[in-house]
Amino acid sequence: MNYPSSVKIIEVGPRDGLQNERTPVDVATKVELIRQLSDAGLSTIEAGSFVSPKWVPQMAGSDEVFALLPTHRDTSYTALTPNMQGLERAIACGVKEVAVFAAASESFSQKNINCSIAESLERFKPVAAEALKAGLTVRGYISCVVGCPYEAEVAGEAVLQVAEQLLTMGCYEISLGDTIGVGTPTSFETLLHRLLKNIGPDHLAIHAHDTYGQALANILRALQLGISTVDSSVAGLGGCPYANGASGNVASEDLVYMLNGLGIHHGVDLPKLVAAGNYISQKLNRANGSKVGIAMQ
Repeated sequence: MNYPSSVKIIEVGPRDGLQNERTPVDVATKVELIRQLSDAGLSTIEAGSFVSPKWVPQMAGSDEVFALLPTHRDTSYTALTPNMQGLERAIACGVKEVAVFAAASESFSQKNINCSIAESLERFKPVAAEALKAGLTVRGYISCVVGCPYEAEVAGEAVLQVAEQLLTMGCYEISLGDTIGVGTPTSFETLLHRLLKNIGPDHLAIHAHDTYGQALANILRALQLGISTVDSSVAGLGGCPYANGASGNVASEDLVYMLNGLGIHHGVDLPKLVAAGNYISQKLNRANGSKVGIAMQ
């Protein structure tokens, strides 16, 4: 079986993970978590989101977080910017990479951001254009790529249409999000076979939630099909407010352990990563969502 020789891990715990945790996290704790993740060797860390605290309370203080982040030549700190106001804040904070997000499901788009898929993409065009003009790179997220809490299965053709529009507006990479974690290796294989007919694997990433315990299996299948960028969250932080009982993203520790076993280079120090997962789990007063994190305690 062919696998990539190396995998790029995008650590999304400080943003996608924490935003769905109920326990408030102060700025100092966020900064310390990100410092530990950087020290563990994670080269790309999604450090915050420039959204209104009214809608995402856990992301309050993102401006302060970015101002306090340690300068590390080997670490890139990225942010989610859903609109022009968010982009302006990101630029003021010196952020070098931003992300925009759309959905492959009309119902999810309406429920999540109160507009249609087409309307959301129109909103993102000026954001992406301005970001590129300012010298930033732009990443695109697509939610509900294999399943939706309102529409059940999602067609690969719908994902392709959104992905191509995000690439056209300047996104260098599309992160394929199994938002409610219903995907299986077969559904991801079907999706990726469709996308890879039109989009090179170097422009795609996998973002798997572990609601049904399928995340690592789905990632393994994506690796076998040539995908070499994977989103993950330290200690399995997060969840999905639209999926009852949904656990968070695949745990970074579990992903790294699997990559170690496959002999795939990733540049992350597993013991340091486990320590970071234990740190934030204690701060949140919750169980560590990583099986590897628990096993190595």
